[in-house]
Amino acid sequence: MMTVKVLDKESKEVGMQKLPSQFQEPIRVDLIKRAVDSVQSRKRQIYGADPRAGKKQAAKLSRRRRDYKGAYGKGVSRMPRKTMTRRGMQMMWVGAFAPGTVGGRRAFPPSSERVFAQAMNTKERRKAIRSALAAVMNKELVSGRGHAVPQNYPFILASDVESLAKTSEFEAMLLKLGLEGDLERGGKRAVRAGKGKARGRKLKKSKGPLIVVSGACKMLSAARNIPGVDVVEVRKVNAELLAPGAHPGRLTLMTQAAVQKLEKEGLFL
Repeated sequence: MMTVKVLDKESKEVGMQKLPSQFQEPIRVDLIKRAVDSVQSRKRQIYGADPRAGKKQAAKLSRRRRDYKGAYGKGVSRMPRKTMTRRGMQMMWVGAFAPGTVGGRRAFPPSSERVFAQAMNTKERRKAIRSALAAVMNKELVSGRGHAVPQNYPFILASDVESLAKTSEFEAMLLKLGLEGDLERGGKRAVRAGKGKARGRKLKKSKGPLIVVSGACKMLSAARNIPGVDVVEVRKVNAELLAPGAHPGRLTLMTQAAVQKLEKEGLFL
């Protein structure tokens, strides 16, 4: 069983903590990707076309032999048409209503009844989270993901850091822990290439450290305005937070109380 150091907010060692069995899971990149896709699929907004789109004009044309305003004997195809002008028995029609015509309906428009959510078995999802937890304690994986990793990583934080209420205090703690490089990395933004710029996601941002706490505390609001940093309760941890973009090995700091709660309550087992 792996043992890690416990550091306080001044980056001083105050003890040791054994990691529970959740951190001993083999790293399964395929399961982590499925779990991340499942989480992201539930965030997609449902959209669909107007049910009457392309059907708001009269495009009725009789096909009977002796009917007025009929297409019979006119030498035209059986396309639904609407009358634009008329002179006596002579009609000027244009194709309408059918797919492929100007102003016509789409053949298979997007439907708001479509379900985007991708289901995942509970045991598979828990296994994926355990696998992602094991990855965050692997220094080589975390470094390979692009994080600026401190020399003494991995380590966990003392439980009293959860009482930090001010953003300045929280940021000062991260700097003393040697995370200035990762904070700088998380604050960088780049303009996205391609059409995504016009679809509500103009900027690409790097993910910084993830802080896992035992429950509702003041730190949840203290870290809200620091770019790239996320703080989450241990019960609400998911694969997307631990492995953004389905790439395992996010730089993650857990409090000692969160680790103990993980073991005591048998979360994700």
